[in-house]
Amino acid sequence: MDADVHIIGAGLAGLCCGRELARRGISFQILEASDGVGGRVRTDTVDGFRLDRGLQNYLSSYPEGQRVLDHAALDLRPFDRALDVWFGGKIRRLAAPTDEPLTALKSAFGPIGTLADKLAAARLAGAVRGEPDAAADGTTLDYLRAAGIGERMIDRLFRPFLSAVFLERELSTSARFFRFVFHLFGEGRPSLPNGGMQAIPDQLAAALPPDSVRLNTPVAGIVDTAVSLASGERLTAKAVVIATDGPAAVSLCGGALPPVGSNATVTLYYAAAAPPWVGRTLLVDGDGRGPVTAVAVPSAVAPGYAPAGQALVAASVVGMPADGDEELDRACREQLAGWFGPAVGGWRRLRVDRIRHALPHHPAGALTPWERPVRVRAGLYVCGDHRDNGSINGAMTSGRRAAEAVAADL
Repeated sequence: MDADVHIIGAGLAGLCCGRELARRGISFQILEASDGVGGRVRTDTVDGFRLDRGLQNYLSSYPEGQRVLDHAALDLRPFDRALDVWFGGKIRRLAAPTDEPLTALKSAFGPIGTLADKLAAARLAGAVRGEPDAAADGTTLDYLRAAGIGERMIDRLFRPFLSAVFLERELSTSARFFRFVFHLFGEGRPSLPNGGMQAIPDQLAAALPPDSVRLNTPVAGIVDTAVSLASGERLTAKAVVIATDGPAAVSLCGGALPPVGSNATVTLYYAAAAPPWVGRTLLVDGDGRGPVTAVAVPSAVAPGYAPAGQALVAASVVGMPADGDEELDRACREQLAGWFGPAVGGWRRLRVDRIRHALPHHPAGALTPWERPVRVRAGLYVCGDHRDNGSINGAMTSGRRAAEAVAADL
């Protein structure tokens, strides 16, 4: 297929880049190394269960998502507006007063933090909701401390929850990113498409011109605006857009981009006879003893994730442990048996997902400016969450920005 633009990668950034080019009447072809679209936002079916590649969710308040996606067609199923915390031998629920007033009142006097901590957290939520980017940058940890939140509440609530979001335990992530995410949690609901996260890239791809995505087509290199495929084929165009994860983009650019740090994660998926606890929310480890940082039951939120009469349990581990799958599985089961009892021993392990580049790392200052340049040089462009921020919204926005830059230059 002759095209004005070649896009390398059919993740969300590449698909949104193609969408915007198509809207502007610019021809393109997306070259994807794997057998399907979505990049890190993929879903596989294993024994009737839908397994996303890592524990994921979609925030209904994502601005770019609201602009380009049909939420109704995605059949989004929301999590409860709450968070469950394992601490002191029991599950303690924190909930929004508007949704669960009695739970919220009870948690105000619980052991997760002092009353002063909780009042400080409420003030923080109000400030971030009103002006999410009004304060200076720094680390998230320093920002929480400056907001008056004590170490006990940081360690029992914010650290385990944000570790599951940022995929790093030190809370060294930019406070600017924390404010963005915290604001969006206040405005919308974490949700799952009933057919799995794959529904998002599938919807984007379905709107593209026919035959615009070429699968099983790994790229070996780029020279000027020519793309060399691993097969030996050489493609030429007026422009090339690299729409891969950060490390791959740096490699393809030949060092024209600064290095991109990565946060890694491991997700262990289990088939269970029943959900291990009641609640369509995330359960985080307030004790901090690991290795599991958070647990979710996707099938309790979106029934399409599991066959009838069964439950899908996802256990998330931050980082990339050196332990092999068997050893990590044993350690996770031992921890979770302490939470849910001996039934954990009967869970059937479905898969272990090890994702080395799950998110780009955003240390303090990394998101200034908020949107990094997408034009590498004339004819070469780059997009991905590492150009905006480590979220579905960031990936989609960067794809559109890259297409706008291409259109302006062409």
